[in-house]
Amino acid sequence: MKYQSQAVAKPYFIAAIGLFVGQILFGLIMGLQYVWGDFLFPEIPFNVARMVHTNLLIVWILFGFMGAAYYLIPEETENELWSPKLALLMFWIFLVAGALTILGYLLVPYAKLAELTMNDLLPTMGREFLEQPTITKIGIVIVALAFLLNIGMTLLKGRKTVVSLVMVIGLTGLAVFFLFSFFNPDNLVKDKFYWWWVVHLWVEGVWELILGSILAFVLIKTTGVDREVIEKWLYIIIAMTLITGIIGTGHHYYWIGTPEYWQWWGSIFSAMEPIPFFMMTIFAFNMVNKRRRNHPNQAAVLWALGTAVMAFLGAGVWGFLHTLAPVNYYTHGTQITAAHGHMAFYGAYAMIVLTMISYSMPLMNGRKAANSNKSQVVEMWAFWLMTVSMVFITLFLTGAGILQTWMQRYTDTPLNFMAAQEKIAVFYWMREIAGVVFLIGLTLYIVSFFVGRNDPEAVIEEKAAA
Repeated sequence: MKYQSQAVAKPYFIAAIGLFVGQILFGLIMGLQYVWGDFLFPEIPFNVARMVHTNLLIVWILFGFMGAAYYLIPEETENELWSPKLALLMFWIFLVAGALTILGYLLVPYAKLAELTMNDLLPTMGREFLEQPTITKIGIVIVALAFLLNIGMTLLKGRKTVVSLVMVIGLTGLAVFFLFSFFNPDNLVKDKFYWWWVVHLWVEGVWELILGSILAFVLIKTTGVDREVIEKWLYIIIAMTLITGIIGTGHHYYWIGTPEYWQWWGSIFSAMEPIPFFMMTIFAFNMVNKRRRNHPNQAAVLWALGTAVMAFLGAGVWGFLHTLAPVNYYTHGTQITAAHGHMAFYGAYAMIVLTMISYSMPLMNGRKAANSNKSQVVEMWAFWLMTVSMVFITLFLTGAGILQTWMQRYTDTPLNFMAAQEKIAVFYWMREIAGVVFLIGLTLYIVSFFVGRNDPEAVIEEKAAA
């Protein structure tokens, strides 16, 4: 760790992993509720478990992005962070606000929560992924503005690099597009139209810029490839991301009452969305093949390569499977959507945060370059258990989605929703087993940071490759 203020990233990463564990636990609860409807009812109804599962996902990824920025920006700008105290203050505000919101979901009926948080003054609640009370949303905006101020001031007084500029553009976009969560028109078509300006333009727009900049940073540090080479790749990737991602928003407009031309715009540009992810995969493997040194932290390199591959498969391939309007007409809102969502979020965003934690946490813990070999072996086991189980979760949900589409929507004798769900229950059981394996992998990831802490290997100086 080159700069003292980079240590601010550590509590953000620890909180991210803690919330990640919570997200997986609630995912397992939901998985059981698919096949055992009364599980934990009425204490945790399915709609509450789902709110907690998706909200924890968003919050822990945001903690991860903030931690990554606080570690990356000082090193890229060659300057200490503008205000480490502000960063820590915002950390506690965000953590407490997030925890209170989750407790609100679990302990108070949702309508009562809306009443208690005075949602009637500025109604923003009740929409998927944006269920947070208005007061929490205001808190998120305050945290985001303070965060951008801190990062922006650090950037202004230091070296400007492509990596840091792309990161800041992505983070600024994240904050700006979240403001649309406060716009809640009465007309359902308008509501859905602008709702996607938060949800889609986050995950298929500005978040990809953050992903690209973190991946570039880790590859610069672990491969020794010239910065100029990596930055040229990054420029091309983010250009393709923005062109395809922004217009590709149209694939959400097919069936909500928007003009028919969106079926063409949405189909064409969202069919191109896998391109930047494919480029990212080629980029990552190219840089590792051209490496000038073998970095001691091989676990971080594995996570970086895994991110590129899984992001392409989850966001690219599985997104393409049901993105064309004539296909989406039948598959919209089925388990195929869930299959794409699980692999895409894990591959693109969960894995890049874990990559950054894997690279930076040993340095923040006082290591010279990496954790011990024993620790890295455990971490690599975690990588394979989590990644392979996520592949199986995706495959099981895809199988369920294909059968669901056939039985409910395509056949001449369609079944009702619950009859179809009963027939595909075997896929839900298999998904649940894969989810348990995923939790075991995540547990090993956490354990790996405590393995071999006093091992002499852990503090070996990084050696340049011949």
